[in-house]
Amino acid sequence: MQVSTQFRTIVLSDIHLGTAGSKAKEATEFLRNYSCQKLILNGDIIDGWQLKQYGTWKKKHTAFFKTVLRQIVHYNTKVVYLRGNHDDFLDQIMPLKVGKNFSIRKDYTLTSGDKKFYVTHGDVFDSITSQMKWLAYLGDMGYTFLLWVNKFYNHYRTWRGLPYYSLSQQIKSRIKKAVSYISDYEQKLTELARARYCDGVICGHIHQPAIREIDGIIYMNSGDWVESLSALVEDHDGNWSLLYYTMTSAEDDEINSPVPAMQSPGSLINRSIPVPTI
Repeated sequence: MQVSTQFRTIVLSDIHLGTAGSKAKEATEFLRNYSCQKLILNGDIIDGWQLKQYGTWKKKHTAFFKTVLRQIVHYNTKVVYLRGNHDDFLDQIMPLKVGKNFSIRKDYTLTSGDKKFYVTHGDVFDSITSQMKWLAYLGDMGYTFLLWVNKFYNHYRTWRGLPYYSLSQQIKSRIKKAVSYISDYEQKLTELARARYCDGVICGHIHQPAIREIDGIIYMNSGDWVESLSALVEDHDGNWSLLYYTMTSAEDDEINSPVPAMQSPGSLINRSIPVPTI
C-alpha cells in the first residue's frame, strides 16, 4: 500500500554540510515538515573540500541525514544521492545501492508525467572545477570569506531592523562575467538534456534557483541551502514549484530561531511556476 505523501518528488542541492555557511537546521526543518515519494539530493550535500581544510562536522549536520532516514522509514521514500564537485569523494564508492531505497549515482533520469528530465549536479560543464581544481579551491575560499563578511553585515542589519541581504547574490547579479557564466551554464545543460532525448534538465551547482524554458527545453535549478534556501518540488499531478524557506533574522544559530515551516504562515514561500508545454 502506497503511503500518502505531500509531494511526489523533492529536489535539494548545495547544502554544503560541514561548513559554517550551511543552513543545516533549516534544511532539516524543511524535510521534517514535507514528505515525498522520491527525494533527490542533487550534489554538494556534504562539503568534502572544506572538511579537509577548516570545516567542522556538527550535530546539526548529522541531524539532516537522520531526517532523511526517517523519510525512508515512515514514507518508504526512495532517496537518490547524486555526486557534486564538493562531495567528489563519493567517486570512490559509486555507483552504490543500499537496500531498495537508497542509491548514490553520478546522474539520473526522472520521469515526470509524460516528460523525462536529466538530473545532474551540473559541474560537468564547469571547466574550472573539472580541469583546474586548484583554482576552484581558491574561488571557494573567496566565497567562504564573503559569507563570513555577510554574516556580520546581517547582524548589523538585524540590529537596525532590516531584512536579510545577500552580498554574494548581489555581486553575481551585477558582475558581467558572472551573468554571462550563468547564462552559458544554463544553455549548455539544456543542450545536454536534448542530446539525452529528455524534455528538461534538473540541476544545482550555481546557487541560482530557477524554472524556465530555454530553446524548447525545460531548465530547473533547485538553488541552495547557503543563501537561497530553496527546493524544487513536484506534486502528484506533475506540476513543479520552487519553495523558499525564509528566516526571521540573521543566520547565527544563537541569535536566529528559524520559524518552523508548517507552523507559521509566511515561513515558506511557494513560487509556483507551471512547467512549460513543449
